[in-house]
Amino acid sequence: MKKALFFFLLLIGDIAEAQNNNYNIIWTTQSNNSSESMPCGGGDIGMNVWVEKGQLFIYIARSGNFDENNALLKSGRIRVNLSPNPFAGNTFKQELHLQEGYLTAEGENNGVKAAVKIWAEVYDPIVHIDINSNRSITAEVTYESWRYQDRILTARENFANSWKWAAPKDNIGRKDVVGFDKNSVLFYHHNQEQTILDITVAQQKLESVKEQLYNPLRKLAFGGYFEGKNFIPAGTSDGMYVDIDFKGWKLKSKTAAKSHSLTLYFHTAQVESIDAWKKSLDSLRQKTSAVFKTAFKRTQQYWKEFWNRSFIRIDESHSTSEAWEIGRNFQLFRYMLACNAKGHWPTKFNGGLLTVDPIFTDSSNKKLTPDYRNWGGGLHTMQNQRLVYFPTIKNGDWDVLQSQLEFYFRILKNAELRTKVYWDHEGACFTEQMENYGLPDYAEYGTDRPADYNPGVEYNAWLEYTWDTVFEFCLMMLEEQRYTGKDISTFIPFIESCLKFFDEHYQYLAKERGRKPLDGDGKLILFPGSGAETFKMANNSTSTIAALQTILKRLLQLPPQYATPEKVKQWTALLQRIPPINFTSFSNHPVIAPAKTWERINNTESTQLYPVFPWGIYGVGKPGLDTAINTWLYDTNVVKFKSHIGWKQDNIWAARLGLADDAWKYTSAKLKNSGRRFPAFWGPGFDWVPDHNWGGSGMIGLQEMLMQVDDKKILLFPAWDKNRNVHFKLNAPYNTTVEAELKDGKLINLIVLPEARKQDVQVLLKE
Repeated sequence: MKKALFFFLLLIGDIAEAQNNNYNIIWTTQSNNSSESMPCGGGDIGMNVWVEKGQLFIYIARSGNFDENNALLKSGRIRVNLSPNPFAGNTFKQELHLQEGYLTAEGENNGVKAAVKIWAEVYDPIVHIDINSNRSITAEVTYESWRYQDRILTARENFANSWKWAAPKDNIGRKDVVGFDKNSVLFYHHNQEQTILDITVAQQKLESVKEQLYNPLRKLAFGGYFEGKNFIPAGTSDGMYVDIDFKGWKLKSKTAAKSHSLTLYFHTAQVESIDAWKKSLDSLRQKTSAVFKTAFKRTQQYWKEFWNRSFIRIDESHSTSEAWEIGRNFQLFRYMLACNAKGHWPTKFNGGLLTVDPIFTDSSNKKLTPDYRNWGGGLHTMQNQRLVYFPTIKNGDWDVLQSQLEFYFRILKNAELRTKVYWDHEGACFTEQMENYGLPDYAEYGTDRPADYNPGVEYNAWLEYTWDTVFEFCLMMLEEQRYTGKDISTFIPFIESCLKFFDEHYQYLAKERGRKPLDGDGKLILFPGSGAETFKMANNSTSTIAALQTILKRLLQLPPQYATPEKVKQWTALLQRIPPINFTSFSNHPVIAPAKTWERINNTESTQLYPVFPWGIYGVGKPGLDTAINTWLYDTNVVKFKSHIGWKQDNIWAARLGLADDAWKYTSAKLKNSGRRFPAFWGPGFDWVPDHNWGGSGMIGLQEMLMQVDDKKILLFPAWDKNRNVHFKLNAPYNTTVEAELKDGKLINLIVLPEARKQDVQVLLKE
């Protein structure tokens, strides 16, 4: 009977265990290709792992691998062959050990059993491949590269870099340097002096300040060493994977053994000489060899602490239910974000570090290398990025958030220089689509722009005047202070620079049109503006007004060390210059308007609901909730735009409005199994696979259904059906954690730490 059950499970394929909080993903059949891979990683390394036709494959990506074209390149592919081959039989198991942050692949064939453990260190950029078997076997492990030669990039392939559709003819993707170095494989890419940044600076008329601009691409070197204990070079190979040619450098074990261990060491730095880069890489190898035995223990401790910060588990006793899957997939996606917790660069919304061969995302993308993703590599679309990072707040994942905030700090000077050069006033002008060096994308800026067009404005129907997204990241900075008490003294000048741009720029524009810088009520005239990429040529965009009002009010609520009397006076005066939010009506119902006026609709974003999220002006228990709900119900554009796909936020708005049924409808549609082998590889949506802003918006919606906060007020279950069992732990302001368990319609457990904060909790359960 047991044997029959075992073989039945083999036939149905994938198994996911659900004992208590065990959300491990287990596969008992091998994969067909890279699209059926599992994620694995840590620190700033993301891997896709799969076993195909008896061979184990690993795609490895590391944060910050930007080439001259500003594409985000993978670090390579590893192929593992074992002999005798345990993966050639019928017994197979691949498992993501979620709580521990590592992955194993096990197989048995003709009495030979073997297990391969793959894991990344959290505190150093190192990947380990550990092989153990019951009998002595040999291992041949190959480092494979499709960048072994210069490639002429196809027109479509340039959409993965910063040229997009405006690339020069026969644009080149430069080759890596790969070869044997004693018993190791050394691989690296060293950018040239000139990169696309230089072309962009000239295009955007910033040559006068070029030497002052932050430049992360010039002479950037990235790569590493691949080696194994008792492994030696075994020649090269070549071949095709899917439809892309590659060359391989083989390492083979000197003798058959029951245990084999291989390691990849990575290093990224801007260096004049590659010798300096190699020296630093060698130092990493020497340093880690002394602490090799403790590295796994330290990494395990990190993951233990990570999972103790927060969790959401739904319907734990029914592991086949969709509700249970929603809770599991929330945890899976959180793990995917944590693979870049220590990254120097933020996780990209369009695939993060976990993209695979593009033909499996879009079948029309033939002959494109595994480096391809849509919407660029170094280019960051900030409306999308914000959805990746807002969930970190209630999860308590402040380490994950830092790379996104530091991204902005690094490019602040460039944004301020743009303002000074173009308009000769102060403040940081951050655009919606923004390169990792803080300038608009070369193609999106407009290669066909009229000669006399304002050089500070993108010649782009979607992006023109879309400058307010930065305030959502300002909000994240302020939230970190409120939640943790962190000293944000260094954040304040950044936030003030963003505010100063809007204050000075719109007075500047008003004085170009007429005599006075303000309207008749003494308010800023926010024209021309934009409601995201949707409501264009807007006058007093509601999303901008809500942002300015909220950030200024939050500044005024800061402790006295930040809100000094002088600062309070400045911030109060600016707040008084911010115009009010706009309203209109549909079917005789008052609703929030997207702007005072607008000239056209270019996309499908309901910015009239931005005062609900992210800005929290309207919501459960707040004045004007009925007007916000009317907007959800009656505004014809809001109704038409509703969806769960990609970056859509309808699930979040429904939760913030206390609409439990709608919130579950859209959130469950977002977080249900992806339809791909790995449940949390959603997409492509509007972007790519895995779609990180799809997952991020799903996480936010689920958090908001369970807990909402308003300064010290904590609302539990504001948009939750009391008959849906759930156990969660989330973070709230003032160093507070809230753990609650709802079972069979009753709250059976509530732990609030510190206990004094329990008096601020209100339980709101929906029938």
